[in-house]
Amino acid sequence: MAELLLELLSEEIPARMQRLAIGDLTGSLSEKLTAAEIPAGGIRGYVTPRRLVVIAEGIPATQPDRTDERRGPRVGAPQPALDGFLRSARLASIGECEIRDTGRGEFYFAVVNRAGRPAREVLPELILRAMAELSWPKAMRYPASDLRWVRPLTSVLCLFDGQVLPLPLDRVPVGRTTLGHRFLSTGKICIASASDYLERLREAHVVLDQDCRRQTIRKCLEAAAATEGLSLNPDPALLDEVAGLVEFPVVLAGAIDVDFMALPPEVLATAMRTHQKYFSCLRPDGTPAARFLFVADNLAADGGKTIITGNERVLRARLADARFFWDQDRGVRLESRVEALKDRMFHAKLGNMRDKVDRVERLAIFLKSFVPGDWGVALARRAALLSKADLSTGMVGEFPELEGIMGRYYALHDGEDPRVADAIAEHYRPLGPNDSCPRGPVSVLVALADKIISLVGFFSIGEKPTGSRDPFALRRAALGIIRLILENKLRLPLVGAFETALEIWDPMLPNISAELIDFVAERLKVHLRDAFIRHDLIAAAFAHSRESGGDLFALLARVDALRSFLELQDGINLLTAYRRASNIVAIEERRDNRSYDDPIDPSVLRQAEERALYQRLSGMTVTLESFLANQHFDRAMARLATLRQPVDEFFDRVTVNVDEPDLRANRLRLLSRIRSTMNRVADFSQIEG
Repeated sequence: MAELLLELLSEEIPARMQRLAIGDLTGSLSEKLTAAEIPAGGIRGYVTPRRLVVIAEGIPATQPDRTDERRGPRVGAPQPALDGFLRSARLASIGECEIRDTGRGEFYFAVVNRAGRPAREVLPELILRAMAELSWPKAMRYPASDLRWVRPLTSVLCLFDGQVLPLPLDRVPVGRTTLGHRFLSTGKICIASASDYLERLREAHVVLDQDCRRQTIRKCLEAAAATEGLSLNPDPALLDEVAGLVEFPVVLAGAIDVDFMALPPEVLATAMRTHQKYFSCLRPDGTPAARFLFVADNLAADGGKTIITGNERVLRARLADARFFWDQDRGVRLESRVEALKDRMFHAKLGNMRDKVDRVERLAIFLKSFVPGDWGVALARRAALLSKADLSTGMVGEFPELEGIMGRYYALHDGEDPRVADAIAEHYRPLGPNDSCPRGPVSVLVALADKIISLVGFFSIGEKPTGSRDPFALRRAALGIIRLILENKLRLPLVGAFETALEIWDPMLPNISAELIDFVAERLKVHLRDAFIRHDLIAAAFAHSRESGGDLFALLARVDALRSFLELQDGINLLTAYRRASNIVAIEERRDNRSYDDPIDPSVLRQAEERALYQRLSGMTVTLESFLANQHFDRAMARLATLRQPVDEFFDRVTVNVDEPDLRANRLRLLSRIRSTMNRVADFSQIEG
């Protein structure tokens, strides 16, 4: 068994692409080794800003030998047939074939023993294919090679069993040498094996393991904050990004000028995080501290003093800009910025942001009655009107991440109602599955109106998500609508909301509310699957999503009732009977090329069991409709359970496919009625198991 060491050294790889790239490369190479019958006993992948590294251990030296057999013509077959077989089997004469009796006569068999190829011959092709198939979000061509790569490859280290494995990569050097840290190591490093590689890189100030590098940075950040009597403001996403920016992390601390601490905490954090990749610190009381932490990729002779001074100077300039915008923006009332939204395009086919604000305001008035709370419609209209006004401020122009947040500060400065200010900040939320959902009634109302207006608008112009594209984040908007409704327990008929939004956009638009309900229902299925609710129960209940008027709570209640029903023995047995009835009807409908959904003729019912079943089904219809109309799904399921006894007795004593055509057709209609009655509550055909 041998080991493979592959290092792809390049210019800096963007941090956001690193982990996916090494995962794809190791996975692809592992699959190819297995398919080539030289599977690795173990495979590891490492990534730094400059290198992708794969170490595969336990690779067989050669492929296994193989024996291929091919049956040829019958003995005595014409010569042209024999010649064609010999050519296809690559044999010189028929004497090289075996003659076997197959029980149907004697036939020629070509038996070819193929020796396995050495792994050293197979590996280069596999590696090159894995590299070529690696999918980068953005790739480039460069003069040294025809290979498309995220950044120019500078060299490749490729060893198999300690020996250089040549790879045809044009002018990219392939050998046993690599480079250490860009600043803390000089000259090429000659590598003998994977263990030697790991040790030599450690000596050359490269922390190769990405998880170890992240953990080291986290511990050093926490220790540096604790030294100052502070705590680190947790930021896992920034930690992941910074771990992909350095090969030898060194944590340093800098000071923030006290004058800048009057800025809103979000401004401080954004200026440090987004633009400079700095970590913020908190005092024991949770307020921002006048210190920041950052990660350098170098060991300075002066202990980092020069690096700290340079970073403090850069941050000072950044915060000075922020303070300028903060002071300037507050000199103008937020309300006066609303008209400036006419200069900001929402979408070429949907108008400007001022148009959208008007539509959000109108829809908010409609939604007001569905969002309970002790507040008036004037607050809703005010919050909707001001919701996008901060897009015209200098601060949001400089730091787009602060949209909504700055609007809240400016609204409070102008003396607006705090509920209006909170709605301005929160109406974008939730932005993702880990983002909190607004709870204040005004915030919930404006957030719902904003998302519904966007969803309906883009669907109305045909800008719908596809399997690979969702440029306007409409799936996220739908999930936001779902969370706002469910987490705030709103009984909102989405069909009515969508139809109102369509009317607001353009009264001449076709009614696409059914399509929108289906789209939201699909997102809700994903949401429920993440909560470990069986997908078949979701599909069965959601067959009636349009009938519910888009009331998501009604859909969830139907799912819960169905789940409870199928936990009972009566539910399980009735499901079995449903399938039996459905299968019989489906088979006979295909054979007879007709449907048996037409009314049952009571006069043709002959046996007591079929009359009892007919009476039970007939008496159930009105009751079921009443339960469903009032969304008493648990009671509807209980009513269905009463079908079990007459259905069991029918199947025990009644023969469906009798010789009398009228009697047979009537009994098939009775089975069809079982199917349609149960499907009024849920589509039982979707249920598995």
